[in-house]
Amino acid sequence: MINYKHLRYFWVVAREGGVARASERLHLTPQTISGQLSLLEKHLGVDLFSRVGRNLELTDSGRLVLSYADEIFSLGGELEEVLNQLPDDRPQLFRVGVVDVVPKSIAHRVLQTALQMPEPVRMVCREASLDMLLAELAVHRLDLVLADRTIPPTISMRGFSHKLGECAVSFFATEKLIKKLTGDFPRCLDGAPILLPSSGTQLRSGIDKWLDKHRIHPRMVAEFDDSALMKVFGQQGVGVFIAPAAIEAEVALQYQVSAIGRVDEVQERFYAISVERKVTHPVVSAVVEAARESLFANE
Repeated sequence: MINYKHLRYFWVVAREGGVARASERLHLTPQTISGQLSLLEKHLGVDLFSRVGRNLELTDSGRLVLSYADEIFSLGGELEEVLNQLPDDRPQLFRVGVVDVVPKSIAHRVLQTALQMPEPVRMVCREASLDMLLAELAVHRLDLVLADRTIPPTISMRGFSHKLGECAVSFFATEKLIKKLTGDFPRCLDGAPILLPSSGTQLRSGIDKWLDKHRIHPRMVAEFDDSALMKVFGQQGVGVFIAPAAIEAEVALQYQVSAIGRVDEVQERFYAISVERKVTHPVVSAVVEAARESLFANE
């Protein structure tokens, strides 16, 4: 078993950039720290550092060990922080992952319920790709993943996709750009500058099929992984952009644009993914039910 005291010495040396600075932080002699690092390397069977001149640089194995040490000591600090709180004031921890293609406004409206519960809740929100977040969920580092699709069949894990709802897709543009468009929606999109999600997403696939079906050929200006960034460019009049119809009024107000049309043939779907078939975590349960009853109730 790894000696976690040795691992901590390694972690501090890597973070401080050398044994000398680590010894000052740990209040130990450099010789003591160097000896403990040698024991850790011997136990692991790999070199963690290589010497370049007077400096130490992490080896490939060292970088791998550091990534795990970061997680271990981050969780340890979080545990210590929670346990140091008074029992009556201790908030319920709610760890949620948001897939990076989910619009920020949707994520906010789904998750705001967590911070409105009678009992205090501490929410830890992380954003990444679906694959990365599902890996975190599988080892119980997350309580919930908010996604735009179900668990892919290529991922082997025990998890359940709870559908929150679905809604149509709305197209938006600035008033200045709208005046340049010709014809009614959706023909006005033909030849118009457009901003869309990156290729490979389910939403983009649906939009592309709809455009092909109606023989509409807009002028592609830019593609985005980040829907919030796409809206900012749309706000500047760079092109027509899309957003879920469920937040149509909010998008129009926030970005000072107008909705020019809605496409019911393309549905944007949202899911809450958990490791439980029947959700028992009180915060997760409240978030799922609130999203189903309010956010998508009128769609």
